[in-house]
Amino acid sequence: MHGPPRVANQTQTREDIRNLAIIAHVDHGKTTLVDALLGEAGAFQRAEVGVERALDSGDLERERGITITSKPTALEWKDHRINLVDTPGHADFGGEVERVLNMVDGVLLVVDAFEGPMPQTRFVTEKAVELGLVVLLVVNKIDRPGCDPHGAVDATFDLLDGLGASDEQLDFPVIFCSARERYVLEEPDDDDGEQLPISRVLDLIIERAPPPKVSVDTPPAMWVSTLHHDNYLGYLAIGRIASGTITSGRRLAQIRPEIGHEPDPVRDCVEEFRVAKLLGFQGLHRFEIDEAQAGDIVAVAGMSTLQVGDTLTDTAPEKREVFPALAVDPPTLSVRFRVNDGPFAGREGKWVTSRKLAERLFRELRSNVALKVENTEVAEEFEVSGRGELHLSVLMETMRREGYEFCVSRPRVILREAEDGTLEEPYENLAVQTDSAYAGAVIDKLGRRGGEMQAMEELGNGRTKMAFKIPARGLIGYRSEFMTDTRGTGIIASTFAGYGPHLGSTRHRSRGVLIVLDAGETMTYSLARLQDRGVLFVGPQVPTYAGMIIGEHSRDNDLVVNPNVNKKFTNVRSAGADEKLFLTPPRTLSLEDALAFIEDDELIEVTPESLRLRKRWLDHNVRKRMEKAAAAATG
Repeated sequence: MHGPPRVANQTQTREDIRNLAIIAHVDHGKTTLVDALLGEAGAFQRAEVGVERALDSGDLERERGITITSKPTALEWKDHRINLVDTPGHADFGGEVERVLNMVDGVLLVVDAFEGPMPQTRFVTEKAVELGLVVLLVVNKIDRPGCDPHGAVDATFDLLDGLGASDEQLDFPVIFCSARERYVLEEPDDDDGEQLPISRVLDLIIERAPPPKVSVDTPPAMWVSTLHHDNYLGYLAIGRIASGTITSGRRLAQIRPEIGHEPDPVRDCVEEFRVAKLLGFQGLHRFEIDEAQAGDIVAVAGMSTLQVGDTLTDTAPEKREVFPALAVDPPTLSVRFRVNDGPFAGREGKWVTSRKLAERLFRELRSNVALKVENTEVAEEFEVSGRGELHLSVLMETMRREGYEFCVSRPRVILREAEDGTLEEPYENLAVQTDSAYAGAVIDKLGRRGGEMQAMEELGNGRTKMAFKIPARGLIGYRSEFMTDTRGTGIIASTFAGYGPHLGSTRHRSRGVLIVLDAGETMTYSLARLQDRGVLFVGPQVPTYAGMIIGEHSRDNDLVVNPNVNKKFTNVRSAGADEKLFLTPPRTLSLEDALAFIEDDELIEVTPESLRLRKRWLDHNVRKRMEKAAAAATG
């Protein structure tokens, strides 16, 4: 990974600017903290004062309570402009984090006073330490019962020390706060301590965060760290100006170096364009500006194509400053996207053809740098590789909401061949915290999935902390099972650990499925008799087709059933004629649950309105032939 863009002639310090990224583990309160800081600085307009988690702009982000895409914002405080970048806390979106750190000179590390630094805190902090960024620690949620703020500070010091931080990085300032209640305490153990305003965090940023060192008089250069597409302005390149000055209407060259090659300012030039609009950030809004200098974080419009990692620089080849191609960690998980070829295709979605599906997937590559899309041997199928289950499911959910209709296969880990010719698979470092009563069940389940315990620690107060190393495929679908096993009291987080020996093939589901015999509509009469055979995924009056999966069988084999038969009425009375039928509520599978549930010969049909599970081959005779051929090939 390359450091932030730096220019040789660093002649000036922009004392009026501070550029920081806010990094933290999922749900440690960084977006809430940004809300509090924007509110304190008066950056919200009157209609936005009551908005919670304002930077979680997408519906998916608000529903899940997580940050998926990084977003810059800015505020004015005591004659200083503070640029803050909210970053994802989940390792699956690490591609976002890696490139965002190129825009900043320091990081605001937010740690939960109860949980302390978690594995994904480590993931992001490691990147920041590598780049030599200054760390400012904010211990949040000090109002939470049973928290240990000073313990969180000690654990953060140990974390930074273990990552090889410099003495300057280890001498980090600390501030204790509750972002939700918007107050700061100088000493959290003092019950009578005065509650100070949350603006003390802004004072700390001005005092301890380093101002950018830049060269304003050199030719302009900007590394594109993230991008956005606007229906009116087209592409917006967002990044920090590393040197020089960019003005609205100026002509710039767009350079796109190849990964693995030395950048060439002439060969790698994509186009020369005129800056149509130059935009700054304030609160939740972008506003037009005429000029921006080195050290500013801005958005530039006017180019016809754009990719993350491009360089915007001077049009004269001898004056061009080119930054290296952006490198991110490789993907570890892949799924197959394919056209929906089921009987219900086109009923609910707007975009259903392979051409539209291909356009959308390859368009995603422009901004989602950790994603990889490839054509396959089948024209209607595309191989999509990402950083993890959440990374891929967020893409599926986004496309679904845009009106796309498609099928996806079971996720597979991406294997590679070692130098000695043996197969290797990706492994994850897994950290688990749960009530001690449930530790045995967690250890048992993870052991069955190939997990190896690395450490176990009793935290007191009835909690146990454990660390495992486990194959990435062992974690597919485990998170929901973990929450059930720990009665919702557990905390689980994982980060990529590298590649290790392949543990061989395993069947991940111990039970078969209930498969529909013929097309029709489910009837209460049939479902009442089928619910003894397993767990149903559908209720009555649901349209079905042959080959669709409507439940999980109680045994290990698949069972073909007919859920569409209604009771035959006769004029002969019988004793049980009017008995009332009771159905157990069906199990509703989320997209992540369904991805974890299906086997290799099954697909998920994803439409804007429905999620259906189905067999890859819908015809029962064809399916039997394929199963026999597969058994003969493996036998």
